[in-house]
Order: sequence, then C-alpha cells, then structure tokens
Amino acid sequence: MERYSGALEEAVDGARQQERHYQLLSALQGLVKELPSSFQQRLSYTTLSDLALALLDGTVFEIVQGLLDIQHLTEKSLYNQRLRLQNEHRVLRQALRQKHQEAQQACQPHNLPVLQAAQQRELEAVEHRIREEQRAMDQKIVLELDRKVADQQSTLEKAGVAGFYVTTNPQELTLQMNLLELIRKLQQRGCQVGKAAL
Repeated sequence: MERYSGALEEAVDGARQQERHYQLLSALQGLVKELPSSFQQRLSYTTLSDLALALLDGTVFEIVQGLLDIQHLTEKSLYNQRLRLQNEHRVLRQALRQKHQEAQQACQPHNLPVLQAAQQRELEAVEHRIREEQRAMDQKIVLELDRKVADQQSTLEKAGVAGFYVTTNPQELTLQMNLLELIRKLQQRGCQVGKAAL
C-alpha cells in the first residue's frame, strides 16, 4: 500500500511539474511575440521549452536576480571611480590655473610672453595626460563590463539555461539579452501572482 501511495505522489508531482512547464512555456511564447520578428524566428519551440524546464524550480530566477544585483554594484563602483578621476582632473586644472595666474602677476612685463608660452606647453601636457588617464579608465571600465558579461554567460550556461554560453558575437549577445528580459518579465509576473495569492 505504501509503495502505491509513493507512486501516486510521484505521478501527481510529475503532473504538477508538467502543468507548470506548460504554463511557463505558454507565458514565454506570449512574451516572445513582443520581441522583434528577427528574434522571434531565432527562438524555436525547443529553445523555449528548454528555457521553461530550466525555470521550473525557481533557481534560475534567483541566479538572474543575483547576477543583476552584482552588475548594478559593479556599474555603480565603476561610475564612482570615473567620477573620482574627473574630480581629480578638475582640481588639477584649477590648481594649474591658479599657479599660472600667480606666476603671471609676479612676472616682469618683458618676460610675460616667454612665461605664457611655457605655461601653454605645461597646460597642453596636463591636458594630454588627462585625456590619456580618461581613455585608460574608459578602457578599464569596458574590459570590466565585458568580464561581467562573460561571467554572467558562464553562470547561466552552467545553470543549464538554454541559449547561454560565453560569446562576444553582437547578435548572440542581443539574443541573450532578450532571453534575460523574458526571464525577468516572467519573474515579475510570478511575483505579482504570488502576492495576489497571499
């Protein structure tokens, strides 16, 4: 009798899983219709079905939320680093202007053209250094964001989420971004349904 009871529970669990899979698949198919047709064509029934299977237990929703939180923290940190550099540059420019004004005020009139030429060279050198530091910072930011994208792709691939693997192909990245958007929309719908049930 216990064996029969256990088999019945497994069958009921299997039926619930199947029903949940169909609900997720149906919701995904509805959301895909909102995407541009070029992406709709790339998202086959099999891909959507595999994605729905990966979403069944809710773990992928948690992973995506965690990745999003990490991305926001990274972006905020990089933004603050860039702001600090810009502030350092602003202070440097102000100090240089102040130094130049003081030097010109203390300069003998007949030496002023020589001093101004030297100051112009110094200003150009500082501006060149500032541009180089900003370029280096921007490159660092882009590389860090590229690393984050690769980490996200790898994490989602390891979690078994259909359509995710490490790539730099712009078309594949856009497709992955659309898949992430589908997951986020499903997650938001799930949260709203969960709140309504309470």
